[in-house]
Amino acid sequence: MNIRAATPEDIPAMHEIRLRVRENRLSDPSVVTEQDYHDFMARDTMSWVAEVDGRIAGFTMVDVEKRDLWALFVAPEHEFKGLGKALHEIMVNSYFKRTNCLRLSTAPHTRAAAFYGAAGYKEIGPTSNGKELIFELHKPR
Repeated sequence: MNIRAATPEDIPAMHEIRLRVRENRLSDPSVVTEQDYHDFMARDTMSWVAEVDGRIAGFTMVDVEKRDLWALFVAPEHEFKGLGKALHEIMVNSYFKRTNCLRLSTAPHTRAAAFYGAAGYKEIGPTSNGKELIFELHKPR
């Protein structure tokens, strides 16, 4: 496995993974487009991809300005192999050099919610629509 900074050229592969995930699937795939990734990367953000055998197998994207984890996804065939944990670790280590709190939201009672809980995030309440939970991770002292 190789983890490196994501580039705009990686976006088609990243988006393809996003559309194939088993959990947190988009009910309407047109809600997130490849252009959204380009727009995201044009702001104060940080993004990485994990490659396995030269192919992108997972990615993470964090919005520094909004203090928001926008994406952390692994291709279904690469789940449970440590890619998500490795991507998360690199993202958090880099992100906490710039700020001290990271937020995300995800559906309750999911593998993602369990993953973030195990990584030290604290649940702080529901989103305004009540469909997801908000989690926060603070920079270690």
